[in-house]
Amino acid sequence: MTADLTEVPSGRGVEPRPPVRRDAPADHPRPPWRDRLTRLDVKFTPYLFIAPFFVLFAVIGLFPLLYTGYVSMFDWELGGDEHPFVGLENYATLLADDQFWNAMFNTISIFVLSSVPQMITAVLLAALLNTALRARTAWRMGVLLPYVASLVALAIIFSNLFGKQYGLINTFLDAVGLSPVDWQGNWFASHVAIATMVNWRWTGYNALIVLAAMQAIPREVHEAALVDGAGAVRRFVSITLPLLRPTIIFVVITSTIGGLQIFTEPKLFDPAGGSGGGFSHQYQTVVLYLYQAGFQDFDLGYASAMAWILFLVVLVIAAANFFLTRRIASTGESE
Repeated sequence: MTADLTEVPSGRGVEPRPPVRRDAPADHPRPPWRDRLTRLDVKFTPYLFIAPFFVLFAVIGLFPLLYTGYVSMFDWELGGDEHPFVGLENYATLLADDQFWNAMFNTISIFVLSSVPQMITAVLLAALLNTALRARTAWRMGVLLPYVASLVALAIIFSNLFGKQYGLINTFLDAVGLSPVDWQGNWFASHVAIATMVNWRWTGYNALIVLAAMQAIPREVHEAALVDGAGAVRRFVSITLPLLRPTIIFVVITSTIGGLQIFTEPKLFDPAGGSGGGFSHQYQTVVLYLYQAGFQDFDLGYASAMAWILFLVVLVIAAANFFLTRRIASTGESE
């Protein structure tokens, strides 16, 4: 062990510098292995917690999607011994298929007739549930009952409600002097009936999501507006709706994805229970046509091409809805 004594001049003479130990430890000693394990645990544990979702998504979501794209490149007949490669021929045939475009038009029509009234009703219903109602918990549970009820039972009930001869709605129309409507046979009437089924099931679910966002708004904001003399309607328009924009964007995106993949309601609405969507395909959706091509005609290559086209359409419309609602939100915030 050695020490270095150096004389440093000072105002009163020469003072020795404190000795420096040559073998002294470094300024930042290496952390022990327990500290390193703790740092690794903090860094990587969150990824381990979310890993099961991504593993399941890769197995039951991503792999089927990619494999469907692979199958769409072949003339893949179910039960066939050979599956010749045809490239983009299935897509070219699909884009020239009038029945596919009819199904796409029906899908978008039902989606618009269901999503727009559903969003408006969900926001208004959430505002009503957010007031000082008696038995608020019972009312909130009540709006969720159509969602938890069996979809098959709801479809049977609505099929009877919209029946041509003995349906309750046509009976009411006849009682007030109006002509009965062929809800299954008429193009527009069938879309309205199916959209009504969708709205009945999903409006309460979306209303509870919007209600949760409403209750997260600080009460002080409403109290300050009330002190300034703002009424209930003005507070709802100027405070509640702007603060609900992120939630509304989320609900719009999820409604878009679900609305463009509608299958059960139109299938159960058909009295015969088929996948044709009526005698002239007046309410056949894209997923119904996909089911018909893949599991009734056993043309898996054509059905896979249809699934990929639908995936791209859903992606484009969902992205358009996202950017549109986001632009509206940013415009409202700037104002």
